[in-house]
Amino acid sequence: MDYKDFGSRIRSVRRHQSLTQETLAERVGISASFLGHIERGTRVASLETLVALCNELNVAPEYLLRASLTGYNQYMPEGLSDQTKTKLRELLRLAQETVTNWDE
Repeated sequence: MDYKDFGSRIRSVRRHQSLTQETLAERVGISASFLGHIERGTRVASLETLVALCNELNVAPEYLLRASLTGYNQYMPEGLSDQTKTKLRELLRLAQETVTNWDE
């Protein structure tokens, strides 16, 4: 897991959205100090914190974890926003679930 890249991506999105560490941390339910450690890659975010960060920053987990994943975007069209990719993945998941349950 590349914690420094993960944290750097959080910091980049946070700054792009003009959020302070204090504001984002409060919205996510963690301390600003802990968020600072996550952004520097010196502490590990829990799954719950990862989900809260993705929801608050409106980014897909794949974006934050990109440096640690391999082959995850293999069949995804280029040029799509992270939000569109997330929606497409959900649509494909629902379609697969529907097809699987079709004969039941």
